[in-house]
Amino acid sequence: MSKANAATARRVTADWAKAFDGFDVWRPLRLLRRVGPVLQGITLDRSTSGDAYYPTAHIHALTRPFPVVSLMLGQRLVSRSGVQEAIEFTRHVEKHLDASRRLAEQARLSLDDPPSVRDISAALHDFALAQLELGHPPAVNEMEDSILIAAADGDELLADQGLQLARELAGKWPSSRLPPTWTGREEWICSLADRAADLEGLRAAVESQVALHNLTKVRESQ
Repeated sequence: MSKANAATARRVTADWAKAFDGFDVWRPLRLLRRVGPVLQGITLDRSTSGDAYYPTAHIHALTRPFPVVSLMLGQRLVSRSGVQEAIEFTRHVEKHLDASRRLAEQARLSLDDPPSVRDISAALHDFALAQLELGHPPAVNEMEDSILIAAADGDELLADQGLQLARELAGKWPSSRLPPTWTGREEWICSLADRAADLEGLRAAVESQVALHNLTKVRESQ
């Protein structure tokens, strides 16, 4: 099958934007909306062959300097048989409405009414706990983001709860699976607490990310 050209990508993106009118078109095959210091996105992730796309729900924390809009908590659409489902560009018209409905049903965060920062932080905590239970790599970045977005949103209690969970998890994470730059639990927690307390620095990081990724036209949900 042939790869989708630019015009096809724009049409596909526009159709998904109609299905999720709370999101804005950021780039071809990328929809975004902003929830305070967080981006929530729907990415139509091209297949390796380029002739299909995987509908993917995700978030990106603006509190972390990062060169691209990441696919944190990425969830690709799953078929009824339980496998990741790609939509062929040639079958987009007939399949995208059902695919968008099912992606909304499957997403851990609401794609209809905007989630709150508390909802997003809770989803990050749940992911970190699941990673530990399943024996997967420690969710260091996810825990950091859960704390920093809470702090940037002005929710000191939620940030403190995140720090407490981070301390508990760090005591259980196997050292062999931690990042090579890991300096130890107490240093990590102290560094996180200092970063969470630096509201001016967090807000500057958010503003920098908004400018870097050209997000000024992405609506901020209330």
